[in-house]
Amino acid sequence: MLPVLTALATVILVTITSPAAAHHVGSYVPRDNAVTTNFKQIKFSVQAKRFDVASQLFESGAVRAAMRAQASTLPAGLEDGTRAALRASDGPEVERRLMIFFAALARDLALEADRQLGEPGGTPESRAATGRKFLEAIWRYYNLVDFAVAMRDSKSSVAVRLAFDEAEGYVKPAAGGAPPDDPAKARQPIQRIVQVLSTLIETSSTSARRSS
Repeated sequence: MLPVLTALATVILVTITSPAAAHHVGSYVPRDNAVTTNFKQIKFSVQAKRFDVASQLFESGAVRAAMRAQASTLPAGLEDGTRAALRASDGPEVERRLMIFFAALARDLALEADRQLGEPGGTPESRAATGRKFLEAIWRYYNLVDFAVAMRDSKSSVAVRLAFDEAEGYVKPAAGGAPPDDPAKARQPIQRIVQVLSTLIETSSTSARRSS
């Protein structure tokens, strides 16, 4: 799994062109990339009950391509289940499948963030920069489905947000622009993000299987 996570992190982090220091849960709006843009296109088409359009957007878009690229870290059958839900015009099921997918992307980035922050060497400045980039990438994806998560499991939504805020505090520059004392402290809340999202993914996937 490690090479997959490293590749995912590389692809996602190179799309980030500005530091994450200014963002805050509830106010930060991350920039879109191909995957998030395609998600929004699918979501809006589903909300408009244009499932034919949503299906076409899914089949030809970046979300499906990312699902295939990350298949080894995703629940089995996620792509097929999403396709089936679109063909059945089942909006809630489409939402649940996409929630699982983006929660998994955020979880995998959190895993890689924990690994990199735990590596020996590096300066506080470089560690803090790494932490900020990963947190921005994590929020880029989780933010898309936080509402869906909150509707199904409000405790998980709150737990992710609190852990994110805590992790962000450890990697922000200190007063006067000085580097944080120990950015590696962000590992603990990042690990909580991994745990919460892993449980959410498993629970949601089990519910999907039982209802199918």
